[in-house]
Amino acid sequence: MKLFSAPPLSQFAKPKAEAADQPKAGPKPRAALLPEPPGTPRVVAIQRLAQGGRWRVEAMRALSEPCLLWFTRGQGRITVGGVTRGYGAHNAVLIPPGVMHGFEVGPQTHGLALFFGRGSDVTLPEAPLHLRVRDNPSQAELSGILEAVSRELESDRPGSDRAARHHLGLLGVWLERQTAAHPEEIKRRDAAQRLVAGYSALLERDFRSGAGVAEFAAELGVTPTHLTRACRATCGRPASDLLQDRRLYEARRLLSETALPVKQISAALGFTSANYFTRAFHGKTGKTPSQFRRAG
Repeated sequence: MKLFSAPPLSQFAKPKAEAADQPKAGPKPRAALLPEPPGTPRVVAIQRLAQGGRWRVEAMRALSEPCLLWFTRGQGRITVGGVTRGYGAHNAVLIPPGVMHGFEVGPQTHGLALFFGRGSDVTLPEAPLHLRVRDNPSQAELSGILEAVSRELESDRPGSDRAARHHLGLLGVWLERQTAAHPEEIKRRDAAQRLVAGYSALLERDFRSGAGVAEFAAELGVTPTHLTRACRATCGRPASDLLQDRRLYEARRLLSETALPVKQISAALGFTSANYFTRAFHGKTGKTPSQFRRAG
């Protein structure tokens, strides 16, 4: 039974909000569904990413630019492309554009997030990468590159933008050398992980389409039961939870960043009624959509 049906969202966008264009069909995650990043790179403290609510980092979502997370303190779990792993101090996680992810962040979590910006031409791995950087020289090298990028981005000296791009290029080289020096860190995906990675990509592409788990499973050539079993094995969550989490992340983003009426957000995200949307939203957040918006 289909519980969702979605109209185009583009006509609802508030001028000052980051626009989400009408999605186009294609084999890759639809970048048009993703928040449009700034054109320039940014370096942000990881704890700042959760300002405005931990949902901004913990709920499943994707970006339309590459991102590198460098954890220097703390520990938790991170899910990238439907696969959950633990992270700790001195873990570097590269997340390509369009890859769904979310991670836990607590009071002891420290580090930096590097966003490469719209249209970045830095040579980076195409697949997600999770490196546990064990040797002190490599840790210091990565921290030094990130500090140099940040320093140049904040500078008004001549050539600072060009200098920042060169440091980003060095970061790409650092990643290449780390993967070559530590091939054991590159985990070969098993069948369940490949299936869930494919499911995550479909979710990011079509989470507004009105499709349910059964439709996604059919497109992947498996049964809903098999897909849910694989999701539980790779990230400890059923397939339906990943789908709902992605939709409700977008709902919270639209409630926070646009003036769309709740009814239109409900329809835009494929819920068949505003009442059903409100029940689902309240079950996830403990607040109605209107309460969430007022609290923000």
